[in-house]
Amino acid sequence: MHELGVTQEVLDIALNKAREAQASRITKINLVIGEMSGIVDDSVQFYFDFLSQDSIARDARLSFRRVPMQVRCRRCGFSFSPEKLDWSCPKCKEWDAEVTAGKEFYIDSIEVD
Repeated sequence: MHELGVTQEVLDIALNKAREAQASRITKINLVIGEMSGIVDDSVQFYFDFLSQDSIARDARLSFRRVPMQVRCRRCGFSFSPEKLDWSCPKCKEWDAEVTAGKEFYIDSIEVD
């Protein structure tokens, strides 16, 4: 259900930026979403369609680019995408990794008329 709140934020940011650019219409919003963010594309699209009905963002397309989870071994510095729950480093076999990608959620760009 947190998609409602983040979608409202996306719409607010897009409307503010479009207003600054003196745009008459928002045609597309490009979003970047990390695999670990918990954001569901279909839910964001559903809420966006509902929330944008009476705005210049009505009928705007949402584009979703997914960022896979990436971790870095704290011991040897090797970066990798873990398999399921196995976070052991494929290089040194240690279980000491930090997430370096996959939590993202942001607007990459907004297309307007």
